Amino acid sequence: MSKLSQILSGIGLSAALLTAGVAYAGDITGAGATFPYPIYAKWAEAYKAQANIGMNYQSIGSGGGIKQIEAKTVDFGASDMPLKPEDLEKNGLMQFPTVMGGDVPVYNLNDVGAGELKFTGPLLADIFLGKVTKWNDPAIAAINPGVKLPDQDITVVHRSDGSGTTFIWTNYLSKVSSEWSKKVGEGTAVNWPVGTGGKGNEGVASYVMRLKGSIGYVEYAYALQNKMAYGQLKNKDGRFVKPEDTSFKAAAANADWSKAPGMYLLLTEQAGKDSWPITGATFILMHTTQDKPDSAKEVLKFFDWAYENGDKLAADLDYVPMPDSVVKLIHAAWKAQIKDASGAALWK
Repeated sequence: MSKLSQILSGIGLSAALLTAGVAYAGDITGAGATFPYPIYAKWAEAYKAQANIGMNYQSIGSGGGIKQIEAKTVDFGASDMPLKPEDLEKNGLMQFPTVMGGDVPVYNLNDVGAGELKFTGPLLADIFLGKVTKWNDPAIAAINPGVKLPDQDITVVHRSDGSGTTFIWTNYLSKVSSEWSKKVGEGTAVNWPVGTGGKGNEGVASYVMRLKGSIGYVEYAYALQNKMAYGQLKNKDGRFVKPEDTSFKAAAANADWSKAPGMYLLLTEQAGKDSWPITGATFILMHTTQDKPDSAKEVLKFFDWAYENGDKLAADLDYVPMPDSVVKLIHAAWKAQIKDASGAALWK
């Protein structure tokens, strides 16, 4: 069993126990993105051992997380798609990033391993538009000399649920392909021209691992922990790079969070010779005025603990922790924006 499978299996058991009614007072609740699910699970496990506060996190996709926090059915929502400042204000929300990672193209081809196949952004867009339908298409062969490409149909796999991973993927494709931008656009859910859908990063990974000749996209941790073949990608500086923590950090290096209102910041197609072009952060959403201030305080304590103690756990699962300078901005945002019904700050 892979490391990721062991983690998910353990959390599944925890969720089952909570559902069965053994949760105790003080547990916090969240829902949303599948992208950070493995690290939230590890943080929750370690935090409970120290603070005796549990977390019930539903990995239902970013679209579901946004809906649940807007409906106030959870203490926090989680989304890989940041909300624009005007949408935060309209819904009485604030957001902050927790970790960074990247979307990667994954494929299932005989005799073609991880990192052996190269793609460009426009080529990926053409594949997902259904314009490039064979693995030995001249457009793929031209940038992959020496790679044995089969005369085989390409099966496209995408997400079937509202997904921040999809938002990061389609945001990137919209930046590198005007045709994709006009015909499909970006979002947590889009009208896919071709392909079959899988639920969650887990679902897409499962389809691609089972279907020969398939291509999909998942968050890097899922590709790595499931030992999936992933591609190199040509970045904005014209270099082919592999997805790894150094290329995610390179993409994030020039990000100036202090100048991003509402911490709305996208890291796709960043400049830099080593930058992975489909890098993204994942975000927590909370209400600025809290009906349940005690629960909100516990949420803030949990993520404060994670920023202080969780970097190694994040790195072990191939996520990139937030820099200390950004954590300082997050603490300031908590203090300024999250308040109880009387207007008193919950973080001091």
